[in-house]
Amino acid sequence: MQMVLEQSCSVNPDPAVPDTEGQCVYKIGILGWRKRCLYLLVLFLVAILVVNFALTIWILRVVHFNMEGMGLLKVTSHGVSLEGVSDFLFPVYAQEIHSSGGSPLLIHSSQNVTLNAFNGNGDVTGGLTVATKLVKAYGKLFKVESDKGKLLLSADDTQVVVGTEKLRITGNGGALFGNSIETPLITAETFEDLRLESPTRSLKLDAPKGVHIQALAGSTEAVSNMDIILLTTDGMLVLDAETVRLPKLPQGTAGRTGSTQNLYEVCACPSGRLYASVAGIGSTCYENSQDC
Repeated sequence: MQMVLEQSCSVNPDPAVPDTEGQCVYKIGILGWRKRCLYLLVLFLVAILVVNFALTIWILRVVHFNMEGMGLLKVTSHGVSLEGVSDFLFPVYAQEIHSSGGSPLLIHSSQNVTLNAFNGNGDVTGGLTVATKLVKAYGKLFKVESDKGKLLLSADDTQVVVGTEKLRITGNGGALFGNSIETPLITAETFEDLRLESPTRSLKLDAPKGVHIQALAGSTEAVSNMDIILLTTDGMLVLDAETVRLPKLPQGTAGRTGSTQNLYEVCACPSGRLYASVAGIGSTCYENSQDC
């Protein structure tokens, strides 16, 4: 940009008269097209400032910026309050997250939801992951408590504890245990049968002070493809019933009076094995003891 210097001097035409003024006036200014360009530049800068100010006001109104916060996000003395539905594109770190009174806290994700806890070194000490086909909780100890603080379920590396009064399994296939199970009582649902089954292996009931099997309103049945062994090491086996039946033993037919033809007697071996022996006038168990 060039500045125009304009010089204006006054000259006395009469040489006899002394020149008392002897002065020249200098005028400095921007003239012509340069002056118009400067005016246009100033107007352009003013227009930009007005547009920026208008955009700033519009953005503040769109995001609902106010003295309490911005839009649905408000800053209170208790923390940050967020109303409505919000999307988070990056991790959120908070000491406590809770919903307002009378409304639930909903967390939605198109992939999964992961909650992690860290120690002072930044290592993950526990977490919960809810995926589309998986719910995974990891940590040293997993506990589920009731609203009164009673333990319902706990699990760690050594054991799983169920603290409820009754463990109910409603599946049609029942409960499958790969190893032994220790419990003081096994009962069935009301009006349902209790069935203990081992399809490919043996079923063993063992207790230091005895096993008590009781059916108050029905019968008890034990079925096996091989042998059923009732063993007591320090005591006796008592069959206390009005009728004890062995339906598969050979049955005799009625003969002449005093005749033992087609009659059998039941004998017991020292090992406890029962067998049928042809009946005689006296006992024939001793004679047929070789069948033991």
